Amino acid sequence: MSPAFLRPATLDDAPALTALLNEIDRIEIGRPETDQHTVEADLKHPDRDLARDSWVAVEDGVPVAYGLLWDESGGERVDIDHYVLPGHQRAGLEMLAAMEARALAVARANGAARAVVHLHLNTRPTTDTALLTARGWHTVRRYHVLHRPLDPARDLPPGPPAGTRVRACATEADRRRVHELYQASFAGHFDFQPRTYRQWLHDIDAGGLDWSLVWIAATDDLGDAGFLLARDDRAAMGWIRSLGVRREARGRGLGGLLLRHAFAAFAARGRDTVGLGVDTANTTGAPRLYGRHGMTVHYAVDTWETVLT
Repeated sequence: MSPAFLRPATLDDAPALTALLNEIDRIEIGRPETDQHTVEADLKHPDRDLARDSWVAVEDGVPVAYGLLWDESGGERVDIDHYVLPGHQRAGLEMLAAMEARALAVARANGAARAVVHLHLNTRPTTDTALLTARGWHTVRRYHVLHRPLDPARDLPPGPPAGTRVRACATEADRRRVHELYQASFAGHFDFQPRTYRQWLHDIDAGGLDWSLVWIAATDDLGDAGFLLARDDRAAMGWIRSLGVRREARGRGLGGLLLRHAFAAFAARGRDTVGLGVDTANTTGAPRLYGRHGMTVHYAVDTWETVLT
């Protein structure tokens, strides 16, 4: 068996990288849940410089590790993805060292004196976390991926309370409004990075998004106050990518109303499961909201952090 070598990723790698990530899924969560179009969206993102910000470790012609780096802050905060198969930790470590060096270079190019790098890993990952801790990484946050079964006889479109209404995101003005609501409702959340409208469109892979699965909730006194953005392009389950309510409108049931709209829409499409991700330390009450609506933990993910100087 020949040793692994590192090279940048290309869009042509998408099928092999999807296979790699699904093998890691099988080990970590018991079944494959990575779709090729999501891998392609990451590789095609206009903010990604694949020649400098992607890595594939190849052994005997097959990828055994994959990494991607991106900079949304324009400052010291840099994000990476790092995936490695068991038994190939040496290749994973070599890739991690290259990613750290690049992260520090990116942060310095932004004018920062240090790089604060974040990495999301399953709580029982294929990556040997002892290698991370030996390099100064530590966990700073935990997220839960939640899921819920759907039943078309039970999950019916809800009637909005008096003074409240929900509309589909049907126009360009609606899309811009969802972006504004996203920025307003998530400002102050852990790891939130402000994004322009065009950046946000790329982040959500807007070209492949079914906008009929995006809703805006409004009240008579506050106007547009919340949104839910969902996707129906994952093989494993319907997916709620983001749900947000402006601070001044929280506690009025808008989040639950939007959730029930999404449940009903997915059930009507024949989906049997819906999922989403949530920060377990979220201070807006989101974990309790999802629990009240029947969502349970599918698996957990930790945010790891290192500070490079």
